[in-house]
Amino acid sequence: MKYVIAGNGVAGMRAAESIRQFDPAGQITMIGDEAGPPYCRPMISLVLEGAVDADRLPIRSPRFYEETNIRPLLGSRITKIDVARRSVATEAGDAIDYDKLLIATGADPRPVKAEGLDLENISYMRTQRHVQSMLAGLNGAQNALVLGGGLVGFKAAYGLMRRGLNVTMLIRSGYPLSMQVDEAAGQMVREELISRGLDVRVNVEAVGFEGNASVRRAFLSDSSEVACDLVVIGKGVLPALSFVPRDKIDVDLGIVVNGCMETSCPGVYAAGDVAEYVDIARKTPWVNAIWPEAVSQGKIAGMNMAGRKVSYPGSLSRNVIRVFDLDIMTGGVVNPPPDALYKTVVYHHPGQKLYRKLVFQGEHLVGLAMVNRIEQGGVLLSAIASRTPVRVPREHLLEPGFNYGRLLWRRAG
Repeated sequence: MKYVIAGNGVAGMRAAESIRQFDPAGQITMIGDEAGPPYCRPMISLVLEGAVDADRLPIRSPRFYEETNIRPLLGSRITKIDVARRSVATEAGDAIDYDKLLIATGADPRPVKAEGLDLENISYMRTQRHVQSMLAGLNGAQNALVLGGGLVGFKAAYGLMRRGLNVTMLIRSGYPLSMQVDEAAGQMVREELISRGLDVRVNVEAVGFEGNASVRRAFLSDSSEVACDLVVIGKGVLPALSFVPRDKIDVDLGIVVNGCMETSCPGVYAAGDVAEYVDIARKTPWVNAIWPEAVSQGKIAGMNMAGRKVSYPGSLSRNVIRVFDLDIMTGGVVNPPPDALYKTVVYHHPGQKLYRKLVFQGEHLVGLAMVNRIEQGGVLLSAIASRTPVRVPREHLLEPGFNYGRLLWRRAG
């Protein structure tokens, strides 16, 4: 059996390990545009801020490919899939035949439209190569500009502040982390960032840059200007699937898969940030581009490719992040549509920097947003994932001393 895995991130790595577990003799070829072994992508922000060294990033040894008998084709992207011939092509000109193909190419940074993006010291923050480029541009830099107020934007801003730079953050929406939290929690985050010295500007974006070779100034949509000698673009990501033949493989936002992680084309699978399957809370196809889901999807895809039929239950969006003195946990449907099917209960104590929002659909908890005192949040996420009916008065869930474990105990009983 010939297996080809496009992508050498965590989803591709877990798939390869699963295949090798159930098919010790199969031929595995792994294609990746990054030239090293798999590494922990969420930790690149810690390298930026100087909390860890880059040599802490790899999650497998340099001998990973040799030890698992994998043929690596690294430093080159896949450019074409010929499903009729069961073959893929790469930028380097390689053509590789397959019996089973996994697309685990992850996601690419969402591009921005602005003049002057070719200037030096303008970078995305998606890979360790991006971070190394940013670190190289720190010499002599004083003023950094971060485009985007999401998780990547915040981590970039925090890291650069730790490096001693003055940082301005531009957010097109009205508050930070708008894809993770609601407006009330977002405004708490904004106030915290401002109190720590970050210049946060909302409802604005960059439309152009100027400088002599290296960036020196940004022009904003509100007609103002900002001096900057380093720019980080953190506007989110999009699935990396430009090479996918859409007349042969169904694509929505991501590559549509079934419970076995198989696409509409037999023998072709997808996993990780590029794959789209049912979201447990939303009960609709969704791309949840988070590390834990990439791990699970890669493992299940590999098992199915090797002939071990296993079903993926669906994904659940969730995030935990610390914003200076704010601990934030979110999961599921945080900003429900204006639909009578959704009901919310909220507790907000600005003086104590406490916020709690729970979203229900019928008797099921489907979403949460918590700021501080998030210790029991994991139980709530478990209740969402397991579709545990909530049959206690919902207002009780907001009481400071409520033991959320009662939700699961009640179900077990």
